[in-house]
Amino acid sequence: RDELMKVTLESGTYAIIAPNMCKQIVALQATIERMAKDFPGAFGGYKMDLTESHQKTKADTSGTAKDMVKHFNGLGVEPFGEEDIKKLRTDEDSLAFGVPESAMKGHAFHTYGLTSPDGTVRFEFKHNVCGRRTYAEGVVDAVQFLAQKIAAGSEKKVFNMIDVLSEGQMK
Repeated sequence: RDELMKVTLESGTYAIIAPNMCKQIVALQATIERMAKDFPGAFGGYKMDLTESHQKTKADTSGTAKDMVKHFNGLGVEPFGEEDIKKLRTDEDSLAFGVPESAMKGHAFHTYGLTSPDGTVRFEFKHNVCGRRTYAEGVVDAVQFLAQKIAAGSEKKVFNMIDVLSEGQMK
């Protein structure tokens, strides 16, 4: 990703570079990131668990999950690494996790759990996506945003989905 950013900046072309185009998931990521900055240690001592399910053709760990881990660590949870993420990639496991059979070829189900040291309090954050429509909708909004920036002759040329969201460019 760093190389992509470097090449794009050097080229002088307009672009949106974002690991996730789903506007609502990006907004959740930004919210947790801001929460970690505003309230560092708010979940001090809490234990985190994270389960993510994707179609069996996805080999790597979700970039969204890895990004969220970084922000939850900033909130003070017990140290949690990428290796602690539970990845589900078989149809059987995904179905047991609640993914509908109709979404086996394209889904992204994530559950982030935070449990207090004594086990009496638990928070859960979830985002469950079936299909690819929400990502396509984000791409449409991003293209419209970028077209406006090009038409206005923006000096800044490389953007991300936070830029799109921050300007209210969601339909």
